[in-house]
Amino acid sequence: MQIAFIGDIVGSPARNIIQNRLHKIRDDFNIDFVFANYENASHGFGVTAKHLDDLQSYGIDFFTGGNHSFDKKEIIPIIDSLPIIRPINLPTSSAGQGLKILEIKNQKIAIINLMGNFGMPMVDNPFTKILETIETLKVDKIFIDFHGEATAEKRTLLMMLAGKVDLIYGTHTHIATDDFQLFNNTFYITDIGLTGCFDNVIGMDKKPAIQRALTGISTYNKVPKPNECLKIIQMLIIDFDKMSGFTYKIFENGKTLIREAFYL
Repeated sequence: MQIAFIGDIVGSPARNIIQNRLHKIRDDFNIDFVFANYENASHGFGVTAKHLDDLQSYGIDFFTGGNHSFDKKEIIPIIDSLPIIRPINLPTSSAGQGLKILEIKNQKIAIINLMGNFGMPMVDNPFTKILETIETLKVDKIFIDFHGEATAEKRTLLMMLAGKVDLIYGTHTHIATDDFQLFNNTFYITDIGLTGCFDNVIGMDKKPAIQRALTGISTYNKVPKPNECLKIIQMLIIDFDKMSGFTYKIFENGKTLIREAFYL
């Protein structure tokens, strides 16, 4: 069973390169199922129903969210009919669900979306919430998208759940980390990184970020157009039958970089 995971999809450049490249990547690596984080997919903030349909047609099977899950309000009344989840530790009155059990290659897979505390909107304690969530699960594998700002929170989750879940992967920072590993039979990476504009600041136009750094004055963040930046897909590919995997990056100009996983 070969599964791929894509981090934060940021705006039209990300949708464009996914449209151009993902079907071939699926074929090249014989990928059975693709998960991706949707929370920045439409103009950098949330996702529309149309863009979700588009991304499915480009080869993504299921989506996780984060602090921008509900930025596009049209999603809220229809979220239960869509192949998406939002952070499980949002208030219980929030729309949608934070856990979904899927059948992939005759195995029951639980995918859980969890959000950190540091620098994020108010949510329930992610650590106590995940313990009570996995306690009753009767599945073959458990995957967790930990959407968080703090690397230490993600690392703490690994130390707490190593051997109890099959994969913990980080999203939200848009910065890929070089620490993919297998620890006590749990695959882990602190952050997969963004898909979208690579030669900007977390997928957004660099000018507002530079202005804020120099003057302290914030302006509106916007995503560059697809022809205005170098586009990249950053993803994680794991073969759960062979218990091996690697991170994979492909640039729109055709340059590819495959880096083998580092295992403890």
